[in-house]
Amino acid sequence: MTTQIDSAIFQIPFSISALAASTTLTTGQQSNQVQNSAGYVDALVTVLPILAGVTAPVVGQYMGLWVAGQNTSFVTNPIAGINGVDGAAVLTNASTLNSLMPIRPATVTVATGGLLYYFQPFSVAQLFGGIMPQFWTMYMAHNLSAALGTNTNRFSYNGITY
Repeated sequence: MTTQIDSAIFQIPFSISALAASTTLTTGQQSNQVQNSAGYVDALVTVLPILAGVTAPVVGQYMGLWVAGQNTSFVTNPIAGINGVDGAAVLTNASTLNSLMPIRPATVTVATGGLLYYFQPFSVAQLFGGIMPQFWTMYMAHNLSAALGTNTNRFSYNGITY
């Protein structure tokens, strides 16, 4: 019998408060990279509800979250505007989004400002064919009508071993 062992919960520095809208989704925010130095076979990422801005968005607009992974540090080997340091990220072109692993977007279905948007917990290894990358980071962008509200400590993960 195999038993899953979950690590402690670790916060991921990811400053999305007041993140401005980007019609092309190429201007957003990146998280600090996470290094899998503990040798986890997976990481379960939890995202607490994200507060939209007070201006009512338009039905069909959305908030996107993507994950990038590689076996070298993003700090020393950045990819197309993502350097693994919590802060603004400007992707070199829209096709960069095609090379990132998308998480199901939070889509606007009610045109009301100040709503909470949700992302389900997700497995990092599953995004990469069951293989856990040595380094991973997240990128968020949205095309809502206004900047996001105050959102602190929204992202965390726990490592998984067996």
